[in-house]
Amino acid sequence: MTLQDVIARIPGWTGTGVVTSELGGGITNLNYRVDVGGESFVIRIPGKDCELLGIDRHREYACTLAASRSGVAPEVVQFLEAEGVLVTRFIAGRGMSPDEIRQAPVLRRVAASLRRFHSGAPFPGIFSAFETVLEYLQICRAAAPLPARIDWMADQAAAIHQAMQAVPRPRCPCHNDLLLANFLDDGELIRIIDWEYAAMGDPYFDLGNFAVHQGLDDNQEMIMLEAYFGQARTPDLARLKLMKMLSDLREAMWGMVQVTISELDYDFVAYGQKHFDRYVQQLQDPRLSRWLADAGRAS
Repeated sequence: MTLQDVIARIPGWTGTGVVTSELGGGITNLNYRVDVGGESFVIRIPGKDCELLGIDRHREYACTLAASRSGVAPEVVQFLEAEGVLVTRFIAGRGMSPDEIRQAPVLRRVAASLRRFHSGAPFPGIFSAFETVLEYLQICRAAAPLPARIDWMADQAAAIHQAMQAVPRPRCPCHNDLLLANFLDDGELIRIIDWEYAAMGDPYFDLGNFAVHQGLDDNQEMIMLEAYFGQARTPDLARLKLMKMLSDLREAMWGMVQVTISELDYDFVAYGQKHFDRYVQQLQDPRLSRWLADAGRAS
């Protein structure tokens, strides 16, 4: 489906007053800004074989709609159900640099936004980083250039997953893809876009996913936990640390699935290798055994 096909389907968008521009930053989808009638919108056109990445466009629509009620996600304007095309209101905000998002005041604002939608209306679907890794491995094992130690990596992930399950916790609405490009500052609130992996899940995954993608150090992680929970408790830190690892393995395996399905001119092998390397590096942290034990303690 082309951009013009989508525009023709939206009431009031036909005519000479429609201005479009492509938005960068997306790997899986095509994203466009549309200015019409003094208002601005974003059209997301899905990429090929997204279901193999665990993406359900109906779930994405429902999650975006629910998260928008918290004020964090963009307002949903239209959903073309058959094609999975999502139209949202454009957020008049600015992106942030890696250095800026790691600053203490910004970390506190990010934590506040996470708490907003984590405590909001339930999302459809369930997300587990470990189960996603296993699904990705099944999809791409025969065709992707997986590391020689991939089974060992999966075994380590199983041990982490088991430690995380020692203390049952209720699921909550989670984003599950907190890359830097998905954050916008509108001057009042840190807004979050791209909810295609959202589902009910473990809030510690969002915390760990954010921490590893933004390269937070130990002190910045403590600031994040204090802002989110009111205090940085030992089990909370352990779970964040473990989820950082599962996040990197999930990201690496996402890259391997993309190797087998994507037609984009993008080096998914290098992308995956970067995250495999970081996963292994984290497994070598001498504090790992302590984190595995602490994660099983009640907060």
